[in-house]
Amino acid sequence: MRFRRRAFSIFTLSFLDVMCCGFGAVVLLFMILKHEAIKKEKVQAVDLGVEVSLLQQEITAAQAKQAQAAQDATSSDAELVKLLAESATAREALAAAKSALQSRAAPAVTAKDIEALKVALRKLETEKQQLLSELNAHSRQVRSFTGEGNREYLTGIRMNGRRTLILLDASASMLDETIVNVLRRRNMDDAAKRRSEKWRQAVDTVDWISARLSPGSFYQIYLFNTEVRPIVAGTDGRWLSTDDRNQFNQAIAATRQLLPDGGSNLAKALQVLRTLQPQADNVFLITDGLPTQGLGTSRRATVSGNQRIAFYQEARSQIPAGSPVNVILLPMEGDPMAPWAYWDLAMTTRGAFLTPAYDWP
Repeated sequence: MRFRRRAFSIFTLSFLDVMCCGFGAVVLLFMILKHEAIKKEKVQAVDLGVEVSLLQQEITAAQAKQAQAAQDATSSDAELVKLLAESATAREALAAAKSALQSRAAPAVTAKDIEALKVALRKLETEKQQLLSELNAHSRQVRSFTGEGNREYLTGIRMNGRRTLILLDASASMLDETIVNVLRRRNMDDAAKRRSEKWRQAVDTVDWISARLSPGSFYQIYLFNTEVRPIVAGTDGRWLSTDDRNQFNQAIAATRQLLPDGGSNLAKALQVLRTLQPQADNVFLITDGLPTQGLGTSRRATVSGNQRIAFYQEARSQIPAGSPVNVILLPMEGDPMAPWAYWDLAMTTRGAFLTPAYDWP
């Protein structure tokens, strides 16, 4: 028997094979696309735990200081109440003793006892006044001053002097930090000069220092450029009291009406320390660089760096022993020796040296 060969045809392929191949291709394409979609960028975790811990420590320390201050105030109040009560009791006893003597009854209290009560009463009155003075010294300031952002810190400078002298440099260089801008501002109107940021910072520094002087202390403010003079006319060589509020406020207000001008003669400024008696026990020097003039006369139009050093040494020799000089330097360009010189001056006289930020105080 002879079999007939079947003819070949492409339509004889299994439909199931075709579907499986197509499905496999779809799955492969899906896996490729899905793999690209699930890629994630790793984000670095930021641990803020340390900063939070530091902030919590600062808050805890501030709360502890506040609690301690409240406790001290409560103790002072309690002691004052106790003294007042003892004073009232002594007064009553003294009145009873006087009444007994006047009635000529058999005195239970002798004249000696009365005298002892008077002594005790005077002692209590003295203690009461001392306590009230201490409370007032801690609860009030002579003047108030709040800088931008409440920047009221000044590290390392002693503020408890009995006689404080403030020397304010009012030379033309106090108008700006750069020589070009100093020359430009020098030709502006008076209002523009007073708006100079550097000059306003110098005047605010005087205001800041004055607000921290103790009640009952003494002060004097001198301005210097080519000459030197007190801010309050007619007060050369004498101290002014911080208790005279009107005069004190007028003196600070007068500094805001000044116009920087001329050169800088530091030697004449420091000679003031010898004219004020008793001697100053705290000096604040607010300046921006080494002096440009000395005690002798000079006709030169320019001053070299070596000459400015010589003028500084001459000025330094005018400082009497025992007067600490605190230097607040507002730097000027082109004067690289000034920070070193004034730092050495402050350290030698047992004062402090400060170059404040542009937005202080």
